[in-house]
Amino acid sequence: MNIVPSIKHLKSWINQYVPEKDLFFIKEEDLFVLEKYLPEVLIIPKKEFYEHPSYNHIQLVNSYEYWNIDDDIQFVIVAQHGWFNKLPSEKKKILNARQVEINRGLVLPLPSLNERNSLIENHVVIKNDQVYIVLQSQMWNSLSDQLKADLLLEYAQEWDSWDGYDVPHNAPIHIRKFANTFPHNAGSNCLSATLYAVTQQEWIIHEWVHPKTFEEGIKRAGYFIHEGDFRETDIVAWVNGEGVIQHASYCLGDYLFFNKNGQTFFNPWKIVEWSTLNEEWQRFTTRVYRRNKQL
Repeated sequence: MNIVPSIKHLKSWINQYVPEKDLFFIKEEDLFVLEKYLPEVLIIPKKEFYEHPSYNHIQLVNSYEYWNIDDDIQFVIVAQHGWFNKLPSEKKKILNARQVEINRGLVLPLPSLNERNSLIENHVVIKNDQVYIVLQSQMWNSLSDQLKADLLLEYAQEWDSWDGYDVPHNAPIHIRKFANTFPHNAGSNCLSATLYAVTQQEWIIHEWVHPKTFEEGIKRAGYFIHEGDFRETDIVAWVNGEGVIQHASYCLGDYLFFNKNGQTFFNPWKIVEWSTLNEEWQRFTTRVYRRNKQL
């Protein structure tokens, strides 16, 4: 089946996707190019930025895709939303080109759209024959809701397949509530989805759960490592060489699983087949957890 976000989901994504503060990830040489315009912004060294609690909010992490940004950046410019528009055109081009080069988030492939105003043109970067638009908050707020939706719908489908299996007739009610739907907010990941499946605590599905927290949670739900094949109500996890869980999913029987990829709101909770999961995570070792019925 095809999984499609609702109008309500799209509105929620539009409101959250582009943060109010603009972040520009730069190299030291860029400081000299922009020197005249830097008194109005914060210049944060990379290490300090990534350790700063104000800039580790999940939506900032997801929107700017911290994990994809090149390691050789040295500073981060934190600017109020109007600062970028004050720059001369040539400085805008240099700064935007750097964001594309270092793989910053909020850089979207630009589809063929009817609405192409001058504000968009000032944010366009061409790399390897692909046209990108580099988003900043003031520009984003000036666009029509239809254009925002067009941009997000095209980009969102790069994150995950929006195809899923129909929810099995025997799936529990709490699984049916979320299966083949999208989150409204960022944060929910594979571990929170799986932990929700076994605890039925709805608030947990919206959390960003880390591996040790997940292990504590499933242990208290009565799940322990099982040597053997999986069956309905089991958890299958994929672990790296150090034994750290990289992914987990909840078995519904008949080789179908309740699953979520990633922690963005572009990744749906969905029903997937074992062969798909096994192929995606085959570089890791599988581990099965089974509930102890005596607890």
